[in-house]
Amino acid sequence: MTVDGVRHPVVAGVDGSECALQAVRWAAAEAALRRLPLRLVAAHTWPAGGLVGNPGLGIDPQVVLRDAVRGRLAAAEAAVAEVVPDSPAVKVEQVEQVEVEGDPVAVLAGESERATLLVLGDRGLGGFTGLLIGSVAVALCTRAGCPVVVVRGPEVDPTVPRREPVVVGVDGSQAGEAAVAFAAEAAALRGVPLVAVRAWRDIPVDPAVASLVGWDAVESGEREALAERLAGLRTSHPDLVVHKVVVRDRPARALVDESRGAQLVVVGSRGRGGLRGLLLGSVSQQLLHHAHCPVAVVRGG
Repeated sequence: MTVDGVRHPVVAGVDGSECALQAVRWAAAEAALRRLPLRLVAAHTWPAGGLVGNPGLGIDPQVVLRDAVRGRLAAAEAAVAEVVPDSPAVKVEQVEQVEVEGDPVAVLAGESERATLLVLGDRGLGGFTGLLIGSVAVALCTRAGCPVVVVRGPEVDPTVPRREPVVVGVDGSQAGEAAVAFAAEAAALRGVPLVAVRAWRDIPVDPAVASLVGWDAVESGEREALAERLAGLRTSHPDLVVHKVVVRDRPARALVDESRGAQLVVVGSRGRGGLRGLLLGSVSQQLLHHAHCPVAVVRGG
């Protein structure tokens, strides 16, 4: 993204975990695709009780911690080199290592205000495979000033072109509109189709009258609503192939199912009825926990 002549970078959070390195590799490929700088950011805090060294052995705990952080950044830059060799055809314009003292959520939220994209692993140091997504990722999906990509699912070789589509959830909310715009750009950059999913089982209907509802008419209305939400893409991305999927299912389950054959799934931070600034929407949270590919969470304006 370029604003007032400034090319805002792709920012990747670095914490030394394998999940973070997977996110760094994804971020490097994305930065190369967008021809943007890549900024590797490692935040650290001091324990509340302070650090105790051993003067007799010449051990300075602050030096030990900073060396560890710099080692993590060096490993992250090495991961970038594996994915994006320094060649004229495919390259990251600039790679910057940044060490910051402070709470990771606050530091990365600040970084996101000057970023095109913030990329995170789905869990940090101390995470256990199969358990809930890391708290840093969840917190940043609600606070970041730019779209957040949480890299999850099996790692694939970022140097090999992929043909899987980009999937987006379409619900008509402000965040949902922003998600459609982001997903369309991502699909166009990759030269792949966009799969736009509108799921409508979440429409509230009293069971007493459910049998009286004309579901065919409801589905027809949902198809019309989806077409209306996507109409602008004919102008902004005239060559983009768009597949429309309307399904009577819970939105989260429908999008998780679609993520099995996707390279990226995109969703707004809050859906219909969401209030800006409150907790992450339930659909977004379920995707962060269960999607089979990286998830982009986009906030509305």
